[in-house]
Amino acid sequence: MKAPFNIEKITREVVDSIILNPVEPHRHDHEELIILTHGHPAHSIDFKSEFLTPPVIVYVAQGKVHGFIPDEHTRGWVIRYTSDFIPQSNFNFYSTFIDDINFKLEVDFCSTTMHDLCEIMLRENAQEPVDYTMIRHLLNAVLSKLESATKKQFLDPKVAGNSQLITFNNFLQILEYNFKRPVGVDFYADKLNMSARNLNLISQAVFGKSITEIIETRKLIEARQLLLNSEKTISEIGFELGYNEKSYFSRVFHKKTGTTPSDFRNQMNPVIS
Repeated sequence: MKAPFNIEKITREVVDSIILNPVEPHRHDHEELIILTHGHPAHSIDFKSEFLTPPVIVYVAQGKVHGFIPDEHTRGWVIRYTSDFIPQSNFNFYSTFIDDINFKLEVDFCSTTMHDLCEIMLRENAQEPVDYTMIRHLLNAVLSKLESATKKQFLDPKVAGNSQLITFNNFLQILEYNFKRPVGVDFYADKLNMSARNLNLISQAVFGKSITEIIETRKLIEARQLLLNSEKTISEIGFELGYNEKSYFSRVFHKKTGTTPSDFRNQMNPVIS
């Protein structure tokens, strides 16, 4: 992506073009927001596919493999921006720990405020020269709305902003530096000066998952990235992620994805190369 920002309206002409010439799953060197107002398109991230029911926003982090198949009624917007155009947001942060981030939108907000913001960004982006400062302010307004949706959708609003949320976010920060190590709940609880039971209770209350599930998800996301982006062997990847035996790593990967690491690499590398 050459420019730091781009916005495109999903019109009937755009949809017809995609339907006639489908785009294979691919990776981006930028962040992407897909804002859907109508239709029932299919979308996949890291080859996990689902049908979307608008109004909804899909966040695609840089480096994720994603595919988009609209139906004839699909309408909306696609916003693309480089990682340094907007400082790291909650979407980028939480996308490290979950496979995909979809946000349901309020119909009124989507048809009024969101529509207006996108129309203004589209006009500003067509100007010469482009006023990226103005666009950055407008995009930040969109992201601010979505970051509030993050707390509603992925974080229990009853605990958002209190000590439990602070503890959970501290855990995620520690996890990012240690997820490759062969350590479990007790390690993170000790780092946070609490019992493993209390840390798990906080994780369930805030994120709806156990600490072990979050650790395994983080390892799995990293495993897929390494399988797609490196020449390391399956054993080397498993060892790097704290699995001492290739067979155990393969079993965990298969349990979570339905395929083995070898099959995943063999099937996906031709698609994205």
